[in-house]
Amino acid sequence: MKYTRESAETIAIRCLGWLLANDELTPVFLGATGAGEDDLRSGAGDPAFLAGVLDFVMMNDEWVIDFCTSTQLPTDAPMQARAMLPGGQQEHWT
Repeated sequence: MKYTRESAETIAIRCLGWLLANDELTPVFLGATGAGEDDLRSGAGDPAFLAGVLDFVMMNDEWVIDFCTSTQLPTDAPMQARAMLPGGQQEHWT
């Protein structure tokens, strides 16, 4: 599936919701990012923040699998969505 910026943001928002529903991962995410409650509210509308959510979840294969299983998305969805958000473009040097 080819993702658009809009569909990538939707996946990232779903990922944020999944993350915040996880009582074990939420404090890890908040500690790793330094985000607070206000940041979470405003971040849902910020493509760069949403990219950070995907970056965080993609640090652990188990988290990716859990998120994708719970949302019925293919396991490559976070990576594909991340590529459409700020900073996600891969540089090709050849």
